[in-house]
Amino acid sequence: MQRSFKDYLTITLKGMAMGAADVVPGVSGGTIAFITGIYQELIATISGIDLGLFKTWKEQGFKAMWKEANGSFVVALLSGILISIFTVMRLTNYLLEEHPIMIWSFFFGLILASIWFVAKQIPKWNFKIIIALLIGAAIALYIVMLPPLGANSSLWFLFLAGAIAVCAMILPGISGAFILVLLGSYKTITEAAHDFEFKTLGVVAVGAIVGLLTFSRVLKWLFDHYSSITLAVLTGFIAGSLNKIWPWKEVLESEKIGEKTVVLREASVWPTNFQGESHLLAAIALILAGFTLILILERVATQKPIAQNAADSNL
Repeated sequence: MQRSFKDYLTITLKGMAMGAADVVPGVSGGTIAFITGIYQELIATISGIDLGLFKTWKEQGFKAMWKEANGSFVVALLSGILISIFTVMRLTNYLLEEHPIMIWSFFFGLILASIWFVAKQIPKWNFKIIIALLIGAAIALYIVMLPPLGANSSLWFLFLAGAIAVCAMILPGISGAFILVLLGSYKTITEAAHDFEFKTLGVVAVGAIVGLLTFSRVLKWLFDHYSSITLAVLTGFIAGSLNKIWPWKEVLESEKIGEKTVVLREASVWPTNFQGESHLLAAIALILAGFTLILILERVATQKPIAQNAADSNL
């Protein structure tokens, strides 16, 4: 696929949006990848990473290997994610701490519109598609309502936590950070990062790599063979996650980790039952703004890549 500098700049901007979403507990970068039209290419690229790339490099040269690995796409996307993590993340964290209802409202509108957007990619609805959607929604809703496990710092568990969390990161609707909280590994991993415990971080990283390479292949196979059902399940995942990002919450249990307070359990409440200023009018305006943003993104360029990928998978 021939791309111009402008195309790669656009991919970098999409990577920045993914990075900004991933730092919000409950919002998945996979959702952003889907609504910006790069999800299936991302999955296909990740699943294509194997030892065969070294064989291509040896026999045909670095340029052929780079093209086969879709290297320019990877670099552009990762650059955007890293830029976001080191810049936009600070703004996002500030807004979450100082204006939580406002930023959750914006994300709620964004995710709400993305349900419609992803569902629209399904060419024909039938009983099986509806059941798949309901199953996806039920699983996501169940996950976001689970109580967190107790802390477990054993290496095998941290390996497993890394593998599961990274799978969640590429699934629309479920946050990898939230999965780490559920598994009781968030504190261990963040403390390891703070104290530069490379053994712990290395185990988590290896688990994440294994999980990413394995799960991406599963997703690619599902898209190739059961595209509509997979889209329906992902639509359900996104719908089921709405409870997690509902703007008005009552905190039931939290824990202080360093200077950061991590919410372990919370319950959604109506704005009229919210303890404090609900900012209802501003919240509604931001929900509409998030919803409108998805409509704008769709108009700009998202339908063509998704349609092309769907066509390719049916060949």
